[in-house]
Amino acid sequence: MSFYTIAKNIVWYIFKPMFRIKVFGKENIPNDGPLIICSNHISNIDPPVVGGSSTRDIHFLAKEELFKKKWLNKLLTSLNAFPIKRGMSDRQALRQALTLLKDGRALGLFPEGTRSKTGQLGEGLSGIGFFALRSEAAVVPCAIIGPYKIGRKVKVVYGEPIEMADLRMEKATAKQATDRIMEAIRQLIEKNSSN
Repeated sequence: MSFYTIAKNIVWYIFKPMFRIKVFGKENIPNDGPLIICSNHISNIDPPVVGGSSTRDIHFLAKEELFKKKWLNKLLTSLNAFPIKRGMSDRQALRQALTLLKDGRALGLFPEGTRSKTGQLGEGLSGIGFFALRSEAAVVPCAIIGPYKIGRKVKVVYGEPIEMADLRMEKATAKQATDRIMEAIRQLIEKNSSN
């Protein structure tokens, strides 16, 4: 059993009862093949929650600053995370992400690029659309709903894969692809927030 699997199971064992996490729509995650899971971002806890609730091993992009300390670099790397420079085009990170997708792996992305301070869904970065258009990956939207407060319920909802074939055929812009992804996340949040 890999370190990733052990860590994922331990974290999930702690977080699931602590935040009363309920997961819906796991059947929408393909069992194999290239995959991009796109989620809203409300807390630093989101990556382990998406990783723990998913049926696949997920590779995450994380801000470069986190990799500066040797011990943290080693830990994050063993947890399938790799660095990306914020606020600029990081070609190395883009290449690494596309290679992972080409190899049939799963990538976890937070299109907003940073945590929402209000809990409301923000604007999506065009880079997300770039990955969706430049790969043959299934793109699955994910909504994390509810505050991470002990005793309060948190929902993690996976939606059906987003149709991307038409945008790839039309050679759509990365922004158009991102807008479609963000709309799917927004609809998941709205549909699942009240019940």
